[in-house]
Amino acid sequence: MMDDRNRSDIRMEKVGFVSEGIELAGMLRLPAADGPVPAVALTGPFTGVKDQVAGVYADRLARAGFATLALDHRGFGESGGRRGHEDSQGKLADLRAAVGMLMARDEVDPDRIGLVGVCLGGGYAVRAAAEDPRVKAVVGIAGAYNSPAWFARRMGPGPYRSALGSFLDRYDEYLPVVAPSGGEAAMGGDEPYAYYGTARSASPHWESRVTRGSLHSLMTFDALGAAPLLADTPLLVIHGKVDAYCSPELAAELHESTGGDREIVWLDCDRHIDLYDVEPHVTQAVEAATAFLRRLWGSTGRGALLTGPLHTAPAR
Repeated sequence: MMDDRNRSDIRMEKVGFVSEGIELAGMLRLPAADGPVPAVALTGPFTGVKDQVAGVYADRLARAGFATLALDHRGFGESGGRRGHEDSQGKLADLRAAVGMLMARDEVDPDRIGLVGVCLGGGYAVRAAAEDPRVKAVVGIAGAYNSPAWFARRMGPGPYRSALGSFLDRYDEYLPVVAPSGGEAAMGGDEPYAYYGTARSASPHWESRVTRGSLHSLMTFDALGAAPLLADTPLLVIHGKVDAYCSPELAAELHESTGGDREIVWLDCDRHIDLYDVEPHVTQAVEAATAFLRRLWGSTGRGALLTGPLHTAPAR
């Protein structure tokens, strides 16, 4: 197991930076170190904010010796922008701005900066890494590696286009992010509600409100298509063997389609949200990410390397 250092070893700094003229808010965690350390920017689930899932992983990776930046994307949390609207291209711009902010910090080694994404953030991290050569590694955890072509095959071209049309017709309307008892929501079902509808996700900066246009953005965003562009960017995919919300099939396909340095780790999770805050799954994911980044970048001088087995296997 990794050595979880005291929080007093980590300096937390609320930061602001600009992406395409929009003010973004982030939480920067800096471990005690004698010199510049490797760093990762973290992006979390659909509608998520920096003190939810992204914050969990940012804290754990900081205690492993990495500088970490968890950010609120435009439209969410404490950042500016259109409230509750998922802007795929805007989120990619936000990640470019986050990398630039990290590079400008004296505490960070500019040649050792990566992206870590959880759930939908996994797809954004992969796409952003493929488009930004400053990113030297990318880790996806329970990632949503969206593919419009895959959606159309699964749904049928007609129903897929009909769904897009319905989102466009009511683009500016809002609906709840989650709802109990099968109510209409952007993320329907009991499992998303078990996290976002309960104290597990408690944050003063999150609200259960998102535009219908956001669903058009999700259904047309192509993360999987970035795979061939990652040949020079090391990739780690961490995914639950069972995941009803972010397809293990797409996680495997991403790994198979990436031609460079890549690893995949399958965890024995029962639900997608197990990798949000449930042990031992979070610890296993953090250990896998830490070992991968240390292999690429060397020791951070913090914590211990893995001691327990992980389910590492080639893509299936």
